[in-house]
Amino acid sequence: MSLVSAAAAYLPDPLGPDFEQLSLMQPPDYEGPVRAVLVRCHLNPASAAGRAVLYVHGFNDYFFQREMALEYTAHGYRFYALDLRKYGRALLPHQQPNTVRNLQEYFPDLDAALARIQAESHTEVLLSGHSTGGLITALYIAQRQPPQVKALVLNSPFLELHQSWLRRQVAVPVAVALGAYWPTMPLPAGLPDTYGQSLHRAYRGQWDYNLAWKPNRVFAVNAGWLRAIRRGQARVRRGLHLSLSVLVLHSAHTATGRRWHEEFQRADIVLNVAHIRQLAPRLGEQVTVQAVPGAVHDVFLSAPAVRAQAYRQLFAWLQTVMA
Repeated sequence: MSLVSAAAAYLPDPLGPDFEQLSLMQPPDYEGPVRAVLVRCHLNPASAAGRAVLYVHGFNDYFFQREMALEYTAHGYRFYALDLRKYGRALLPHQQPNTVRNLQEYFPDLDAALARIQAESHTEVLLSGHSTGGLITALYIAQRQPPQVKALVLNSPFLELHQSWLRRQVAVPVAVALGAYWPTMPLPAGLPDTYGQSLHRAYRGQWDYNLAWKPNRVFAVNAGWLRAIRRGQARVRRGLHLSLSVLVLHSAHTATGRRWHEEFQRADIVLNVAHIRQLAPRLGEQVTVQAVPGAVHDVFLSAPAVRAQAYRQLFAWLQTVMA
């Protein structure tokens, strides 16, 4: 259970005057003290429907997308985002970034965020997750079944590893088995720095964010993290049987290669979109899967015309399922 009280006050956030943050302190874990951080856009939504959205970031990530907050606000949703424990704003000096041994460790962070949102008079919540955040939020709903969450939006969810069949069938199971006994054993993250280059404006992208919280050369992972991810993905493969409506957005195609290519700015270079299309129907009975041509891994960080199309698809879907 979160240690934050309903009377706890928001503090200014680095994103600027339209945003504020609230620390959600949690019981200590195997590394020591733990917190998550809830970010709120305090601009008033276009309508007073009592609806809110809670966004959860991906791996090697944190919330920085002002445009996303403004889009949801313009469509009548109070916007919140959650920096999970050991990510972004929530990372404490004694913690190894991203470290987790079971994805259920994140569930108290989501519990605390949703409790705070409900205490602020929002009775209908849209939960949204990107990449690893998509995997976590889907598993969370399957286990917790929070009544205030009415729909789920997943942006390129991390439902399978983007590695060769041989690595997934041989090397990964060995590392996963070792993770049960030596969770801190380091592993190569396996992601090239080209994805970060395609995003940050200091390189080839158009976005500005904190490179200490979202570095181009991603944070190292360990065997405990990989074991947690694979156990979560196995649950998806078996079927989650979610009863609410789910929208899955993803790029139209995947590009590969370690050396820079312009195609990286209009394709997913992190995940194999074929895996997303194959596994997304196993989330539940009301799953809508939509490709966004020209999108990158984080669909809402794509080129302006592409992400504008993604927002049109998102809000058209929401107008139906949240009516």
